[in-house]
Amino acid sequence: MLSGIEKVQLNDSSHPDERLITIYQQDIVPCALDLLAELVKHTTVTLVAKGQAIPTAVAVANIVTENMMKGNSKILDIIVDSEEAVDKPLVSIIKIVVAKTN
Repeated sequence: MLSGIEKVQLNDSSHPDERLITIYQQDIVPCALDLLAELVKHTTVTLVAKGQAIPTAVAVANIVTENMMKGNSKILDIIVDSEEAVDKPLVSIIKIVVAKTN
């Protein structure tokens, strides 16, 4: 089960082997465990974070690919973008695509 359901939002993707996880500011290790659990079920998981949550997403992807699943996973793609809301300043967005290799 997810460690922080109010902090991590899972979205169904159009493809059954893909998963989208929206990362908010939270503790890194529980989020990394959530990502690990999703990689057991799905071939590809995309982490999406905005603003202050970007360092959390980067740390989670690195912990999983370099420590927990070293040699069995890799980062396929990193997309950096920004969006502008009506009443808010420009906000940075990152999408990190993590895939298991075995």
